[in-house]
Amino acid sequence: MNLPTPAIVSQDAVSPLPRWALILLCIAYVVPGFVGRDPWKNADVTAFGYMLELAQGRTPWLSPLLGGMPPETEGLLPYWLGAWAIQAAPAWISSEMAVRIPFAALLVLTLAATWYAAYYLARSPGAQPVAFAFGGEAAPRDYARAIADGALLALIACLGLAQLSHEVTSYLVQLSCTALVFFAVAALPYHSLAPGVALGAGMAGLTLAGAPALAALLGVGSMAVIVYAPGSGTDRRLRWALALAAATLAAALLAWGLDLWRWRIVGVESGGKEWQSLARLLLWFGWPAWPLALWTLWRWRRQIFSRRGHRHLWLPLWFSAVSIGATATTQPADRALLLGLPAMAALAAFALPTLRRSVGALIDWFTLLFFTVSALAIWVIWIAMQTGVPAKPAANVAKLAPGFVPQFSLVALLAALAATAGWCALVWWRAARNRAPIWKSLVLPAGGAALGWLLLMTLWLPLLDYARSYQPQVRSVVAALGPSPGCVQTVGLSRAQVAALQYHGGLSLQRAGLQDDCQWLVADLAAWPASEPTFRASQWELKATIARPTDKNDHLLVFHRAEPAR
Repeated sequence: MNLPTPAIVSQDAVSPLPRWALILLCIAYVVPGFVGRDPWKNADVTAFGYMLELAQGRTPWLSPLLGGMPPETEGLLPYWLGAWAIQAAPAWISSEMAVRIPFAALLVLTLAATWYAAYYLARSPGAQPVAFAFGGEAAPRDYARAIADGALLALIACLGLAQLSHEVTSYLVQLSCTALVFFAVAALPYHSLAPGVALGAGMAGLTLAGAPALAALLGVGSMAVIVYAPGSGTDRRLRWALALAAATLAAALLAWGLDLWRWRIVGVESGGKEWQSLARLLLWFGWPAWPLALWTLWRWRRQIFSRRGHRHLWLPLWFSAVSIGATATTQPADRALLLGLPAMAALAAFALPTLRRSVGALIDWFTLLFFTVSALAIWVIWIAMQTGVPAKPAANVAKLAPGFVPQFSLVALLAALAATAGWCALVWWRAARNRAPIWKSLVLPAGGAALGWLLLMTLWLPLLDYARSYQPQVRSVVAALGPSPGCVQTVGLSRAQVAALQYHGGLSLQRAGLQDDCQWLVADLAAWPASEPTFRASQWELKATIARPTDKNDHLLVFHRAEPAR
């Protein structure tokens, strides 16, 4: 017996979001953060350091080293992508900009895959709205497009997506490959070629990016969903399940052949998880997708537990559950939760046909107040940095970022003004009259998230670069070393510090004890004096202690050799 669907949607409610507006929103979200900024600590600059070493031929492609240290993650695909981009880029494109081009494309791929996955899930028979007695219900394709628009808006609105999706790390590769697998399984009942290519690329990409266990879990769970809830074409469910089994097995064998299987579960003996911080992460990272996803599970609960499987619910639910499980059991938690955002956004989109008008109004008012106040604060602090008025915000910036000199950019100002004007127009459109489309409740959250991110990456970019990059500290280190320092030994430096010193400072670094003719040494304060048996701290004379301006716990020590090398 088929249970009635909770979605009651008329044709007027599924008018599509204008394509130009959707594309403009995606551009406003994707481009800022990839253009014009320095590599940030820690994962961003570390990954960039490995890419630069590979591109310049200073380390093997299958076992890259940075300062004598291998990568913390086993997946090498992200480093290869960045290195290939550096080698292929023309001379007028900087290395840091070159590596961001393929990763910007990966973010675009994530957004597109999420839209199409939600579109094909919404075309499932169990996802269709109630048929009206006298007609007028939403057409299946129009309904699917409206749900897909809502899913894409929900993904852009997620607060945790902004920074991590603009870093050149393995986690963005894993995110895009997870979205590809999600799309492939969602589209299998309707096409063969595109889902097949996406499935193979997604599984291989997840494995080569260091997440073979995730690929295996997603593949096995997707097989179960295909068998239990095939959607349409039930006579082909065995063929689809076999294709998923083959892709999962191939990914597992690839991981085994490259020795990529690792046990990363955080055990109780190591302290386990801090559950309060984990709860806070879950609360803000996926906002506002997770409350809508929970509402979907409640309103569609009869369909979830019915004998007839509903793939539009079970597939995103499985992908979200795997991500949340990884968040609770592995490190880093926010990177694991990132991979579940496309599925969570798709699940949230199915709440839109069931929302009451009062709930939609509450979302609109909360979003309007939150993002308007946030944008106003960004503008006020920027004005204070440029003019000194108001005095208190200017004093706070000077206290938190000592030595920072504000910079003015006309291009950044024009982009910020255009984004603010667009936000005002969007608010006016939403408040002008009662809009019918079901995606209307997510327009302000997505627009507000894009506005906030764009303002931060334009008005605040010099300040954020000063606070989050190593360049100010490296500049002071280079000044302490003087001109032509030659080789420089290092003690206790992290991968990020090594990458920053080599890129920003152009230094030739050697680990302490490997070369005795270096006259200079740079050490991390927390690692000094060194514990290596062959290293003698008495040979070195301290010349400078250099802190990162915005981090009181990050100090580099600069030493000069006190006696001639023997």
